[in-house]
Amino acid sequence: MRGCPVFCIDRYGMDIIALKSRRLETEMVFSASRSTGPGGQNVNKVSTKIELRFNIRQSQILTDAEKTILEEKLKKRINNSGELLIVSQSERSQLMNKEKAIDKFYDLLISALKVRKSRKATVPTIASKSARLKAKKIRSLIKKSRGNTRNIPDE
Repeated sequence: MRGCPVFCIDRYGMDIIALKSRRLETEMVFSASRSTGPGGQNVNKVSTKIELRFNIRQSQILTDAEKTILEEKLKKRINNSGELLIVSQSERSQLMNKEKAIDKFYDLLISALKVRKSRKATVPTIASKSARLKAKKIRSLIKKSRGNTRNIPDE
């Protein structure tokens, strides 16, 4: 997402710039704590882990329709008070983890708000059915020829 031109459209087809221009960062709450895992003294003394909290229910920027879509699609990531929680602790600096958390947040929102295409049911063609049955028949003959040679059918 970094380095996008002004009219950047991501892999989901939604305009990232339009979503970021709504200034959702004003409603985000960040908290820092000590990260887990390897890292030596840096882990023990520096709070680099970032938790991003965004209250979907109390958001003034999102529309009611967007709120219901987000609560439906992200219900496993939303706690009882309606907060979307995103954690980032992969980097050694707090600033990089904050940027990663914001990127994850926008990726989640874009993928959840994307309108999915409905699946069209297809029917196999007559040629594909006959090809499948022919392949099954050949495979059947191969397997029958492995056993007792007296029972091979004549064709």
